[in-house]
Amino acid sequence: MTIPDASAPSPAELLVIARDIAVSAGSFALEARRAGVEIAATKSTPTDIVTAVDRDTEALIRRLILEARPDDGILGEEEATHIGTSGLDWIVDPIDGTVNFLYGIPAWAVSIAVVAGPPTPGSWTALAGVVVNPVTGELFEASAGGGARLGGRALEVVEHVSLDQALVGTGFSYAAERRRAQAEVLTSLLPRVRDIRRIGAASLDLCSVAAGRLDAFYEIGLNAWDHAAGALIAREAGAVITGPGGGHESHEFLLAAVPSVHEDVAAALRDAGVPA
Repeated sequence: MTIPDASAPSPAELLVIARDIAVSAGSFALEARRAGVEIAATKSTPTDIVTAVDRDTEALIRRLILEARPDDGILGEEEATHIGTSGLDWIVDPIDGTVNFLYGIPAWAVSIAVVAGPPTPGSWTALAGVVVNPVTGELFEASAGGGARLGGRALEVVEHVSLDQALVGTGFSYAAERRRAQAEVLTSLLPRVRDIRRIGAASLDLCSVAAGRLDAFYEIGLNAWDHAAGALIAREAGAVITGPGGGHESHEFLLAAVPSVHEDVAAALRDAGVPA
């Protein structure tokens, strides 16, 4: 793991930059949404869409990052990776929840994280993260060791939740076969918990765990930009986050939960065939 030298900015200083950029990008995307939006292309499947606003918002974020930190790298959803030399990388999802964005559902977000080391989950050290919902105006943020906040208010996960009282969030793949398998997991899990929620934006799901709106969230197939900022925010609020077999979160699996119910949710998912 590569750690920046002592002259690198602190996590708190990086958070200020990330916050300013995320707010600017959120305002830009919201105005573009009000002007109308159309599908520009599809990616992995016909239902996995990208809009021109996704691309334009990421272009804005990249420009603002490089103006502030020209030697840093950038890993984003819509453009090629920008290789930096500083040991810091920015992990960017310009619009997390693009289908919600397209349909006018007010659950989409700009997600920006700064990490030290290779831009690969399990290899990096997350330093700062911001998730902004431009529709509601909510801004979730965290810095390493500095705690998590929502609109300036400190966040701390709820305690003493049992499995049968847990509200659990999840998400689904765009691929039909994987969605079928995910539905089968739900038939096993649903009778064992309070209920299931599917919001449609992993960054907001993770922030919901931090804010006590969900007791747990799991998903298979997330990319680095889907969870980099939200995972830091949830961790700094006290959530336990794991990946396959209890290791680091990855594309294969991510589980974020309040400590009291994390292992019970993981066990229930393992019973359903998930590599939790």
